[in-house]
Amino acid sequence: MENAACKDVIASYGWTNTTVNTITSGLINHTWKVHTDSGDFILQRINTDVFTHPEQIDENMTRIASWLAVHAPGYRFTAPVKNKAGISLIQLEGAAYRAFEFQQNTHTIAVVTHAEEAFEAAKQFALFTQQLAGFPAAQLHITLPDFHNLALRFQQFETALRNNNEERFVKAAATAYTLHQLKEIVARYNRYIGHPEARQRVMHHDTKISNVLFNEAGRSVCVIDLDTVMPGHLFSDAGDMFRTYLPPVSEEEADLDKLYIRNNVFEAIETGYLGTLKYNISSFETAHFYLSGEIMIYMQALRFLTDYLEDDRYYGKKYPDQNLVRAKNQLRLLELYQEAIG
Repeated sequence: MENAACKDVIASYGWTNTTVNTITSGLINHTWKVHTDSGDFILQRINTDVFTHPEQIDENMTRIASWLAVHAPGYRFTAPVKNKAGISLIQLEGAAYRAFEFQQNTHTIAVVTHAEEAFEAAKQFALFTQQLAGFPAAQLHITLPDFHNLALRFQQFETALRNNNEERFVKAAATAYTLHQLKEIVARYNRYIGHPEARQRVMHHDTKISNVLFNEAGRSVCVIDLDTVMPGHLFSDAGDMFRTYLPPVSEEEADLDKLYIRNNVFEAIETGYLGTLKYNISSFETAHFYLSGEIMIYMQALRFLTDYLEDDRYYGKKYPDQNLVRAKNQLRLLELYQEAIG
């Protein structure tokens, strides 16, 4: 463990004979696997620089868990466990901790390699939203305000263009021009969220494949990493799957020739998601299903280029021009995606 506070947190659960191992795969929170006489647990310290109100996350999870216990008792929901004092969020020395039961005989997948994996993940994220179709989404806290607000992201992009680092703007000019020419996607986004049939629901908002647990048979078991669960629209979850599952390489790939759309994965997402949600999705949402991918890919391209023009303040960089490379990658993916949907 990193400090005495973590040991105090472990003691608050009453766990004995503990063995602690750091898990390094997560990008936001600090995570450990704790083996105890009572079983295995996942312990996390929430990154409060990103999630400034961890108590809101805890309240969201508690409300959802209570609702599911009544309305869908068989659904597998990874809610935080309570310590000896009956508390599921432990705040100590300016840090916030929570623990989950370790899901035995499960594993995560870093990238989609087979269409079957995309189908299973899409089905599981759809099932999550389907099971919570009757939950009053407005009762949930917004844990990341404006997280998928494309109109705001475009405004931030335009501000970055006006207040740019001149040297960087020269390098980014062609990419910036192309992204600006695609601003009709913002208008379509505004019409989408304003439509009465595009209702707000409980959405996950971070549907990368690593946020699904799979069993040893390769079947999806449940979704995890629920910090971003809040009210939203279907485009968020569907679009993020299109963005992250379709290409065979990640947003870090600089060789754009390696980008292409895997048609079998495209079909798997559509079949898994729409097939599961078929009784809880409007005709408008179905008709605009492909728009989801355009919104999310375009948004990410804007965010990467905005950060590049603002000297890498948000995403940071491991090498010069990394965020420009990421923006070009997402722009190329958007072009390929638009070709694929016709």
